[in-house]
Amino acid sequence: MLTEKFYDVLKHEGVVSIISWGTAEPHVVNTWNSYLVVTADERILIPAYGMRKTEKNINQNNKVKMALGSKEVLGYKDYQGTGFAIEGTAKYLESGSEFDMMKEKFSFLTRVLEITVTSAQQKI
Repeated sequence: MLTEKFYDVLKHEGVVSIISWGTAEPHVVNTWNSYLVVTADERILIPAYGMRKTEKNINQNNKVKMALGSKEVLGYKDYQGTGFAIEGTAKYLESGSEFDMMKEKFSFLTRVLEITVTSAQQKI
């Protein structure tokens, strides 16, 4: 589901916006492209230090949306820059082998946000 172009975007720095919603208005939190780790089965792992409102929302509704991109990767029609809209379900990991692997890479994390991708669309 995740294309080569998506992986190219992750090789360049850019802002990632993660949107969650419980029973209230949507909430947006940001991180960086370089913090995303994609597993062999295409789940996205993200180190979390804060993200408490996101966690509260996910406990009520596990659906999330995410937007990311880079101006360094050619998009459609060879225009400079491309981006993706991702949809999926999320949960937090607080232990286990993937948590340990992420903690080794990102010592600041307290939890790992795991997103199981259900849709990935290139937007530009």
